[in-house]
Amino acid sequence: MVFLEEKLNLLNEKLLKMALMVSEAIKNSILSLTNRDSELAKSVIEGDKCINSLELEIDELCINYIALYQPMASDLRFITTAMKINTDLERMGDLAVDISERAIELNEEPAVKPYIDIPRMCQIVQDMVKDSIKAFIEKNSKLAKEVILRDDLVDELVVQIYNELIVFMIQDPKLIQRATKIAFISKYLERIADHSTNICEDVYYLVEGKVLKHQEISKEC
Repeated sequence: MVFLEEKLNLLNEKLLKMALMVSEAIKNSILSLTNRDSELAKSVIEGDKCINSLELEIDELCINYIALYQPMASDLRFITTAMKINTDLERMGDLAVDISERAIELNEEPAVKPYIDIPRMCQIVQDMVKDSIKAFIEKNSKLAKEVILRDDLVDELVVQIYNELIVFMIQDPKLIQRATKIAFISKYLERIADHSTNICEDVYYLVEGKVLKHQEISKEC
């Protein structure tokens, strides 16, 4: 059905737009921390309204497509996968808000240490978000697997940041509150990476018909 195909292309465009908005929010939330720019953090918090609005729009499109066109087989799987991805993207936007709120608090006090690993995590996570949506749009199961494997890098950085912060807190208990907020930020980034992984697991199932969720994936797979 050509008309439905055009509608699904529109759905792709909406999801890509949302992914770009979320990626920008993630980037700016971390920039607001590293540059000590609380106004930028506030703009991320305010901008979340647009992400939420787009989530509702995409959900409505999906529901209408199912009701009006009664899609079968691959088209139905595509639409239901899009709905799940939409939810993951919206949650990523919420986590960018969480990061921004912690950034505003941290910007009011002296920095515990120069931010090095947090920006590295942010870049990996941003790329995971963009590539997870690219994998969906292109129906690229190979790229989906590659993105899932990157989650290990994020997990390693979380442990590294946490261990470093523990040392700072032991050396100076006055830093505990600030260090804890930095640890929260690293966990928020980790959770964004987990949502990207969720998207890629759904993409892999959509393309290959195989379930990767809750399974270990090796680079040789």
